[in-house]
Amino acid sequence: MKLLKITNQEEYNQIMEAIDSMLQEATQLGGFQFLNAEQKADLARLSLLAEEFEDKLPMMPIKNPKTLPEMLRFKMYEYGWKQKQLAQFLGISEAKLSGLLSGQRKLNMELAKKLHLELHIDAHFLLQSA
Repeated sequence: MKLLKITNQEEYNQIMEAIDSMLQEATQLGGFQFLNAEQKADLARLSLLAEEFEDKLPMMPIKNPKTLPEMLRFKMYEYGWKQKQLAQFLGISEAKLSGLLSGQRKLNMELAKKLHLELHIDAHFLLQSA
């Protein structure tokens, strides 16, 4: 892979896969010192390309979710899911999830447990949101 610059997310993903593969190989060999000179140079070059691309990405301000709907939207963003995927993951209907996201439906104990155990949402936060 002889890219001089990463220009899009797809190229970035390919570079990251290559870096991951090299890191796994180094681990299997027992450390970076066991990589040959070409592998070390490639790893360093690809890492710099990835860092340069990441540095140019616009930063989003980090906002702590304060409500259950905000937290659920944050989790969907974090996992790259749509509403349908989150509903399936939680084992609830899309209508129920839509009601939670709109604030028209209240959280029940069974769902609170799933949110805590499966999505790692703080139990204290869930109790305050209920």
